[in-house]
Amino acid sequence: MSDPARVPTATELVDPDAVVEAAGAVPWRRRDGRLEVALVHRPRYDDWSWPKGKVDQSPYREQLPATAVREVGEETGLLVRLGRPLPTACYTVVRRSLGPQRKRVHYWAAEVIGGDGRLEHEIDEVAWLPVGEASSRLSYARDREQLRAVVVHDKAGQLETWPLLVVRHAHAVGRGHWRKDDRLRPLDARGAAQAAALVPLVTAYGVSRVVTSPSVRCTDTLAPFAERAGLRMRLRDGLSEEGYAAAPDRAARHLAKTIGRGEPAALCSHRPVLPDLLSALAASAGDDVTRDALTGAAEHGMGKGEVLVAHLRGTGEASQVVAVERHGAA
Repeated sequence: MSDPARVPTATELVDPDAVVEAAGAVPWRRRDGRLEVALVHRPRYDDWSWPKGKVDQSPYREQLPATAVREVGEETGLLVRLGRPLPTACYTVVRRSLGPQRKRVHYWAAEVIGGDGRLEHEIDEVAWLPVGEASSRLSYARDREQLRAVVVHDKAGQLETWPLLVVRHAHAVGRGHWRKDDRLRPLDARGAAQAAALVPLVTAYGVSRVVTSPSVRCTDTLAPFAERAGLRMRLRDGLSEEGYAAAPDRAARHLAKTIGRGEPAALCSHRPVLPDLLSALAASAGDDVTRDALTGAAEHGMGKGEVLVAHLRGTGEASQVVAVERHGAA
């Protein structure tokens, strides 16, 4: 029997299904060969932590990687490219107006690629510190989990990575409703919305090369991003359903050439082609978890408009996939 006089704890008051999703990053750089990370100071709480913030819900629910990059930019003035994911932090916060809430913050390692250093009003200082000083400066023990992961990855030579985004084309007009050449079948309204939502997601990884099947439903999936980024899409018939059916080995060759360049890239193709691409990536996985993630995606498929991010170190035959993440269509 419960005790009516007992005051519930903050954890007990939290609705287990009500989780506030947030995202952030650990910005890093090398100064004179020494690894440094960036912390932010919030005068309102007088604490030091990683730059982070809540997911924006309008006009559509923001994808977590896009949230991380946006929040880093707003809080530090730095433009970053996301690298491999880091441990997630889960904890309870108590808001005066809302009461206790469960908060889940998703983190990535993030390499600084630009920015003006302009701070927002909630942040009054950004400190670049070597990892030892950063560990001492952090106000919360939970934030040291991300720092430890960065150090471990760095010692293993797996902190400096580049991303390869494998994209299944967005939702298209059904085959039964299309009487023309299937390669000309366009996205429907849902697919167009998915393609628009992909822009900040793909941008978060600093993609600078776009390789795609020439089928309209593929080119239209990445066209909004390519136009925003000022990139030319490289059309590869071997990534189309028709080209793959005629010569199945061509798709893997296109993938190998992309990996040989070692440039942040997005590659868009079709459901029948993706298993070969993902299996080829699985063959160069650095550990069982990564291999299982790629093999599972190859066996069970990807949703329309879904993005699988493979984080690689090295190029060509010497490359290794060290982490994988998946993001469903918005």
